[in-house]
Amino acid sequence: MLPKTPKSGFWKFVKSSAKTLFVIEAVCFAASYAVYYRMNTNREFRQHINENYPFVLDYYYKVGEIIGNSNLREIDATIWRTEQKKDN
Repeated sequence: MLPKTPKSGFWKFVKSSAKTLFVIEAVCFAASYAVYYRMNTNREFRQHINENYPFVLDYYYKVGEIIGNSNLREIDATIWRTEQKKDN
């Protein structure tokens, strides 16, 4: 019978680090999907993102234009312009 030798501290560190990185990656993926889903379904959230983080909304529109023929940018701009005219 072969004697068992204890694992070195290095391999325990690698194993625990890999698990931690996997969990962090899964959480980041879930969070990014949640933001994408909310941007995809909520025009008011897109307007908030446009006011505070316009570069994020620009990437969202670019991805939509690359994946499919999305004209969401023009629709949002038209609606926001009409809402702005109503407020004035």
